[in-house]
Amino acid sequence: METIALVAALAAVSLLYATVGQAGGTGFLAVMAVAGFPAAEMRPTALLLNVVAAGYATWRLHRAGAIDRSLLRPLLLPSLPAAFLGGLVVLEGGAYLALTGMLLLLAAGLMAFRRTADRGSPHPFGVLPATLAGAGAGFLSGLTGIGGGVFLAPLLIAMNWTRPRQAASLSASFILLNSVLGLAGVLLAGQGPAPGTALYVAGALAGAVGGTAIGLRWMSEPATRRVLAAILCAAGARLLFH
Repeated sequence: METIALVAALAAVSLLYATVGQAGGTGFLAVMAVAGFPAAEMRPTALLLNVVAAGYATWRLHRAGAIDRSLLRPLLLPSLPAAFLGGLVVLEGGAYLALTGMLLLLAAGLMAFRRTADRGSPHPFGVLPATLAGAGAGFLSGLTGIGGGVFLAPLLIAMNWTRPRQAASLSASFILLNSVLGLAGVLLAGQGPAPGTALYVAGALAGAVGGTAIGLRWMSEPATRRVLAAILCAAGARLLFH
């Protein structure tokens, strides 16, 4: 895949994912798999792009007053050390792609069949469930190179802890900080981003700008859930059957 086409594909992925509060880690991995990136470069590159895309989305959502810190805090704090530990674990190429693909398809299934999340009132979650959910999503974030939001958001919606749009708003901050810790662990494990990553960063940022604006203005609860499910299914299948 030529550089211009690759940057354009990453920008398109970032735009689509940003509409539902995601940074695009799963899509970035799928694009890199198609482009033939070595497995050792995919995880650190995806995490770095996550930091850029999620950083912009977090800033915009914060300015819009869309982030509920009281809900985010008990999920985020246990996730950070878990993301760092996950980043230290290095999987072989085939096992890495298969595990990541299966996890994404599982998350997509939760989204597709949780239609009642579009209406009704969510119920509060306790400290222990929040700790387990945050730590689990954080560890998977570091292990796979995905920011963790695609694991956290489906769980929040499936457990009726938040509405889809609220889950999307929480995801950006969760992805940002987990990607930073996961990337630190990955770098210590000896893996580094792919050559030419500066151009990929520019594409991811451009997509995040457009996608975040769309998500804040026009995405409804059902649309958020459906788009997220479709994204997870497509990316999971592409990685699993690569």
